[in-house]
Amino acid sequence: MKNGYNPLSEEVWAEPSIGYRHLLEEEPVHFFEAFDPPFYTLSRFADVQAALLDIETYSSEWGQGPRFSPPGGMLSNPPQHTFYRGLVQQAFTPRAIAEWGERITALSEELLDQRTGTQAWDLHDDYAFPLPVIVISEMLGVPGDDLQKFKHWSDITVEAMGAEDPTPFAAEMGELAAYLLNTIRQRRAEPQEDLISALVVAEQDGKGLADEELLGVVNQLFVGGNETTTSLITNMIWRLLQDRSLWERLVQDPGLIDIAIEESLRFDPPVLGLYRTTTREVEMEGGTIPKDAKVMMHYAAANRDPATFESPNDFSLDRERSRHLGFGLGVHFCLGAPLARLEARIALRTLLQRCPDLQLLGDGERIAPFFLWGRRRLPVTG
Repeated sequence: MKNGYNPLSEEVWAEPSIGYRHLLEEEPVHFFEAFDPPFYTLSRFADVQAALLDIETYSSEWGQGPRFSPPGGMLSNPPQHTFYRGLVQQAFTPRAIAEWGERITALSEELLDQRTGTQAWDLHDDYAFPLPVIVISEMLGVPGDDLQKFKHWSDITVEAMGAEDPTPFAAEMGELAAYLLNTIRQRRAEPQEDLISALVVAEQDGKGLADEELLGVVNQLFVGGNETTTSLITNMIWRLLQDRSLWERLVQDPGLIDIAIEESLRFDPPVLGLYRTTTREVEMEGGTIPKDAKVMMHYAAANRDPATFESPNDFSLDRERSRHLGFGLGVHFCLGAPLARLEARIALRTLLQRCPDLQLLGDGERIAPFFLWGRRRLPVTG
């Protein structure tokens, strides 16, 4: 790139992958000063993988966003992370998630039924966003009758995470916190058959969580349970329709659906990367990172590393299943990965069956912030 890598530039914002070659070949330890606080970026697969597994050197104790923030819930380091994750793990086992298959299928059908007779529609607004929001709302026991408000709160939360100054988002984030806290208190008084009720009474070694502690966990589950899946679905459909032969091949051979999902997670991970903070100075090939520095683990660039992946910039339905970093790695590997994969599998399968002639009406618009990647608008027809 002419002037070096700038993750906030218009060209990288529109298509982040244009900067990966520069990172991988010229600045594998990149320092970006035009953000407060400035941060480093690791991009090579081996470097990112090693850093994610070294939680003593690359710590989550100051948040996984670009700003320094206090630890919270499942985004903290062990043993706090282990405790919180243990409380919710049983709801996200493969067996528990598989039980949601029929409900997700029904929702997918219902959402497409509403498009009957509609020529042009928005794949994000009408399908990819409501599906996971309804599912995570039902799992938690939060009424799903105001999807637009829930989605707005979720978007505000991730925008605040990536903002240099989160103050403008404080009031609306406070609304979400108050809503969820009220629900937690209702479940403590009158438990129901949902995840919040299970968390209210859950204990490990005789210790449970206070309402305010539960709030952080529930908020992470609510936001994480829909943002990633929505972007996985939109990114995947976008790329498959950009190259019409890929879509038509899937229509003819739905057995390739799981390969398409994994290739999308590699090629366009919904989370381009998350952050850690160094607890000591780190010397590595490409540069030295000082102690107490924010470091972006660039999953997306690592997933395009030619040292790990053959023809990394091709979206291929013939790629053997690879160990990509689309859901992270190590102790912070995405808890909701099985659910996201199931929702994406059913969403794609239903679209292929119901809308085999689906076509793009443009590339739509991307989401914010800069370290996330998905379509907030994706106009289609068919």
